[in-house]
Amino acid sequence: MKKLETTIWMAALALLAIAAPAWAQNQGQGHAVVTVLPAHAGEMPASVSLQDVKIKVSGRPSTVTGWTPLRGTENPLELVLLIDGSASSSLGEQFGVISGFVREMPSFAKIAIAYMRNGQAVLAGPLSADSGQVLRELHMAGGSAGSNASPYFSLSDLARHWPSTDPAARREVVMITDGVDGYQKEFDPDDPYVHVAITDSLQAGLVVYSMYWTNRGMADRNESISMGGQSLLLEVTDATGGNSYWEGMGNPVSFDPFFADLRRRLQSQYLLSFSSRLDGKPEVESLKLQLSVPAKTDAPRQVYVRRADATAR
Repeated sequence: MKKLETTIWMAALALLAIAAPAWAQNQGQGHAVVTVLPAHAGEMPASVSLQDVKIKVSGRPSTVTGWTPLRGTENPLELVLLIDGSASSSLGEQFGVISGFVREMPSFAKIAIAYMRNGQAVLAGPLSADSGQVLRELHMAGGSAGSNASPYFSLSDLARHWPSTDPAARREVVMITDGVDGYQKEFDPDDPYVHVAITDSLQAGLVVYSMYWTNRGMADRNESISMGGQSLLLEVTDATGGNSYWEGMGNPVSFDPFFADLRRRLQSQYLLSFSSRLDGKPEVESLKLQLSVPAKTDAPRQVYVRRADATAR
């Protein structure tokens, strides 16, 4: 009897040894920046621990392996203001508000300004914690109508050529644009350029925000095209866990309330780490997050899942 038991145990161990490499190959990992806000206006932010967080990746319950509050100098912040090169000249009226936002950022934040030109994100200078240096590069891009090509080309370019290799830093982007894809002006929820921009942003770990501002040549566009641009921006910001800001079809009176809300969000973020099943090559998966405490969350609707043995970014 003992011999039979020993044989069974040895056979079971042999099967586990064979199965282990296959199991390991099916393990994926990912990270996402999640914003947690009070459930109701005027309330204090909820205290959220790892035990309060549950997630599903592509509809499957997955394991939360980390939940880190992103606060202070140990969690540096990198932010790029990506300004549409075709923006109407009235954008200059917002430069004072933009300057105020840059000056009020904490010392551990590095900021850069980039302009959308011919499908590229042209950086005016390096990421810097020196607000004076950053603001010297703030000016009207001077591009003609359509010179941005597509704002989503520029976002992809920025994601693929992020101006830093700091693995500890959050990566945030504020797109100032009308969101209209010059190559596909009629709204298409399956716009391929938008989908590529989302994938590139998720792979690079970007959280994308948008502030709506009309472009040159706007008089030639109808309300449907303008709404389509806003809808495409919403696709990008929802997918990456950011937020879209606008006031109707026209330009806002001021960006000030937008930047005030953005500052609040940047102070209320957590880094979510998780492990999940990965059946094939690294890819974009859907994410659903639930908290067991009352709070409002802005989590990315999609995440990029890598092999568990792969290096992030």
